[in-house]
Amino acid sequence: MTAGRSDQSTGFPPVIENAAAKGRAVIVCEHASNHIPSAWGDLGLTDAQRHAHIAWDPGALGLARGLARHLDAVLIHAPVSRLVYDCNRAPDMAGAMPARSEIHDIPGNAALSPEDRAARTAAVYLPFHDGLHAVLMGRIALGLHPALITIHSFTPVYFGQPRAVEFGVIHDADDRLPRAILAEAHARTALRAELNEPYSAKDDVTHTLRLHATPYGLPNAMLEVRNDLIATPEAEAAMAATLAPVLAAAMATLTPEPA
Repeated sequence: MTAGRSDQSTGFPPVIENAAAKGRAVIVCEHASNHIPSAWGDLGLTDAQRHAHIAWDPGALGLARGLARHLDAVLIHAPVSRLVYDCNRAPDMAGAMPARSEIHDIPGNAALSPEDRAARTAAVYLPFHDGLHAVLMGRIALGLHPALITIHSFTPVYFGQPRAVEFGVIHDADDRLPRAILAEAHARTALRAELNEPYSAKDDVTHTLRLHATPYGLPNAMLEVRNDLIATPEAEAAMAATLAPVLAAAMATLTPEPA
């Protein structure tokens, strides 16, 4: 697959909101949903596990929607749980369909055959990345030179260790936009913001950026917000209002500007 293209036309395509947006940002939320389609049963999970962070990024979709409104941005988000397929992982990565996530076993992923993995890839991964690719290419054709920004949330405690960072800005090969975002976050907010925390590219979390932004020289960043700070719709809206000016100012430092 080159830059997300394939002939796959069935399965679970991404949800695209505000498709006619005029803003420069293209916002992506790969872990927006904890929905497990009936084709995969419940993956052997309890109800509590299906609502836990292992199945999705709580608060991330609400935050992404708020940012899309403030920035007049297109929003693309995945419609199924990352435990069915993690759209921020390549098909050859173990984490694409993990048999274990944090301290939790995922029984429905324990003994996947190559055919099972190929079927999930065709049903979830290919439609998602084809849809995102189409959005980006359309905006490039309009002269908008989009900035790709992915939105995630992370747990306050991981493997028993508390995390002090509140807002993480992660980069892959191109660090221009992430460093601009970090500088604006320090200048404009009281958030404890750090670069490449709580994850970095070495943790294989930048697949979407590598696939869609790097080949076209598009500015890009992965944002991580601690999920206790976006635990309610009101908190999501407040965080979006806080971060939107940060992102707008950071994008304004980059060239070229939209035509």
